[in-house]
Amino acid sequence: MRMSKRLAILFAAICAALPAHAAEPRIGLAAPLSGASALLGAQMEAGATAAAKADGKAALVVKDTGCSAVGGAVAANALIAEGVDLVTGFVCIEAIEAALPVLSGAGIPVIVTGVRVDALTDRRDKTGWPVFRLAPRADAEAQAVARILTRAWRSELFAIIDDGTIYGRELAESLRVAAELAGLDPVFIDTFRPQLPNQIALAGRLRKAGATHVFAGGDRADIALLGQAAAELGYPLQIAGGEALRAARDEADLVAGTLMIGPPDWADIADPGIVAALRRTGVEPDGYVLPAYAAVEIALAARRTAGDAPAADVLAATRFETALGAVRFNDIGDWAGTRYRLFRYDGQTFEQVDLE
Repeated sequence: MRMSKRLAILFAAICAALPAHAAEPRIGLAAPLSGASALLGAQMEAGATAAAKADGKAALVVKDTGCSAVGGAVAANALIAEGVDLVTGFVCIEAIEAALPVLSGAGIPVIVTGVRVDALTDRRDKTGWPVFRLAPRADAEAQAVARILTRAWRSELFAIIDDGTIYGRELAESLRVAAELAGLDPVFIDTFRPQLPNQIALAGRLRKAGATHVFAGGDRADIALLGQAAAELGYPLQIAGGEALRAARDEADLVAGTLMIGPPDWADIADPGIVAALRRTGVEPDGYVLPAYAAVEIALAARRTAGDAPAADVLAATRFETALGAVRFNDIGDWAGTRYRLFRYDGQTFEQVDLE
């Protein structure tokens, strides 16, 4: 009996001497599980849960942000109380801006899968927030439009138009500036009226200007109407747009051959084994499912590699293998490189175009 007591004391001493991080990781997910963005939050929860289950040892703690500042702060404090090591998720800037000071104060890094606002990482040196981002930056699309089309349309008679919205204007202006710097001169630049019953007048103006190609900063419905109007006029016009073209089909569908500059469908580039495993459990790899899965993979790898060192240091210096391929964060915490590509619509789906 005395020996058993000695062994118990010895075991307790050994446990006390183990590093504080010897326990299995606890990963937090902060997502909008209520309100208008609940569908996106459900996608994040499905992906994060699947990754934690695939790991087999990690614990996942999920909290609702409600996509609000109050919800973000409440979720952050609740995750700290639950003893999480890292946090993933977030869709809304209001929620993460309220949560980051709280999580940063507790030394907990955050891997963001949904917030695109540039300032989130641009201000990292000033704020000191340990934030890393898998979501694209807000300016990444405009930069990709400019880079890809100035290369692809160098010898074409192209026009640049936009629908007057902030989104459309920013894309069009980025291309215009890049074209000017590249010594390219658009044959036509204009702002068109969106949400008209048809865009036949716009197609006529483009034809009169001699444009064979046009970039349209606008939504899918207007670009579809422009394509149909050009077809009605017998006008062979190559139309390109931004990732808004991935929106659900309207009554007027895009004409086959329409180009899109956007990121790939994550399911098309993800590990096929993981995609198949998700589908076997009834989870379609839509929206934020796969980014959330990859974020948990990164969080677990960083936590286990770090040991007693700060996990943020590991996140900043490590190349991670994930369901979405290799991920490395740059010096401000964004996913290094670009995911934007050129795609062509075949009448049903977008297929990637390889530029020569």
